[in-house]
Amino acid sequence: MGKKKQAVAVIAFLHGEVLLVQRRDVPVWVLPGGGIDEGESAEAAALRELKEETSLTGKIHRKVAEYSPGKLFSHTTHLFECTILEGSPTTSSETKNVRFFRLDQLPYLLPPPYPHWIKDTLAGHREVLRKPVEGVSLAIVLQAACTHPLLFLRFLLSRIGIHCNEK
Repeated sequence: MGKKKQAVAVIAFLHGEVLLVQRRDVPVWVLPGGGIDEGESAEAAALRELKEETSLTGKIHRKVAEYSPGKLFSHTTHLFECTILEGSPTTSSETKNVRFFRLDQLPYLLPPPYPHWIKDTLAGHREVLRKPVEGVSLAIVLQAACTHPLLFLRFLLSRIGIHCNEK
């Protein structure tokens, strides 16, 4: 049996605002991140994904958490808090928009579990949190399917490798 898929997510704050990217395939706001390539460390993947999705160069400040997959979440995700070293937020082939949001004005289309991950980071735990992904349940998925059917369909298509990227 092959190695289980693992992913990374990056959280960066600047002047009390959090960096988010709007995906092209499913135009919702998320933390920058993605899969860990074979032979790549989680730390290297986090910095690569940050650069690829935002054009920003960062430095890892700390590992915040390691989230284990639940029934509706397919892989272990490593969450890193980064400091931005240089660059200007720029879109990429994967991102439709890149910007910083005030913590009290997060976008409407910020799916779970990202608000939980922002909260975990702000809590400032000294040790790396190791816990299951929170905020993703069958009820939440069904609600998303009913309230945003086109976004939900695009999400399902992206999970099987069919991407509907917008220009």
